[in-house]
Amino acid sequence: MLRMNLLVYFVAVVQISSVTPVIHTLNYFTTVSQVAKLPEFLEVAYVDGVQILQFDSSHRETKAKHDWVNNITEDNPHFWETETAINIQNEQIMKGNIETAKKRFNQTGGVHMIQVMKGCEWDNETDEVDGWEHYCYDGEDFLSFEAKTMTWIAAHPQAFTTKIKLDQIDRLNEVKKIMQTEVCPELLEKHLRNGRDFLTRTELPKVSLLQKTPSSPVTCHATGFYPITSSLFWRKNGEEIHEDVEMGPTLPNHDGTFQTSVDLKVEVTPAAEQEYECVFQLDGVPEDIVIKLDAGSILSNARIQEEENWKIFMVWAAMMVLSLVAAAAAVVVVVTIILHLKRKQACKKKEEDDAMIQETAACTTQMSTRI
Repeated sequence: MLRMNLLVYFVAVVQISSVTPVIHTLNYFTTVSQVAKLPEFLEVAYVDGVQILQFDSSHRETKAKHDWVNNITEDNPHFWETETAINIQNEQIMKGNIETAKKRFNQTGGVHMIQVMKGCEWDNETDEVDGWEHYCYDGEDFLSFEAKTMTWIAAHPQAFTTKIKLDQIDRLNEVKKIMQTEVCPELLEKHLRNGRDFLTRTELPKVSLLQKTPSSPVTCHATGFYPITSSLFWRKNGEEIHEDVEMGPTLPNHDGTFQTSVDLKVEVTPAAEQEYECVFQLDGVPEDIVIKLDAGSILSNARIQEEENWKIFMVWAAMMVLSLVAAAAAVVVVVTIILHLKRKQACKKKEEDDAMIQETAACTTQMSTRI
């Protein structure tokens, strides 16, 4: 459940901050977790929804996710060392925070998590900037800082003590505002400049129709597209529909592209095939990708299993053919060796018996040819 909350939290921020193409964002997502199989501490950073770096408690070194991110060292040669040192320090702070939160909630056991999202946005047309810092505890809003008003907001009663404490630290809120509205946007602009070719590229997706069972909704799935600003929807007789339609989240892929899906509750009949179609639109691309509802093109669990079985059969058949070829080759080798030995013995016998050099040479020449 905690992992799902974190994923939804990330997706919501990415989608909200990507509505307007001229608004660019730099987001840092940090978690300290007691969940098994998750790093105790993890921080990842995203520019316009594309991951640029990562640090976790297992590897303990901040690393770039794309080559162009390393160009940041042209202005700051010690950037990666500094980032690593900061994350190591933050790890200890966050571990302390989770223990403090447990005391605030009177918790002595259980598995808990703190999630932090901080960053900034920059409008490259109006040059306006804004920043934020949000804390969640066990998937629920806990505390946040608003840069414009330089105030801490307690989203939960147990966070009110923290708000008062932070407000009383001299110049802390002022420094926070400077970091979020000056330092962060400046770093964002540098990343945008270094990754211009990568971040302004256009990649069209693969769009497929999926269905678990004949009675399940038909899912239109688009994956591998960039930028994130896109639309995926169903049309009936040329008109976009919302009834019996459920939109899925837009999620990041490991290669910097995105994927999304939309479900349609419909019975796939010949009449429906004439009426429904799935449409994908990508920002900056004038042509739509349109996939007609077609029973023959829908990938279902049964069909996928059938294709997998066919692949397994083909692999098995290929292995059998290879085995037969190998066996035949082995027979040929064995026969060749036997003939070779017999002829060698014959040559030796003739050499001993007749001492005829010419016959020996003839046997030797013939034997070499067989090899």
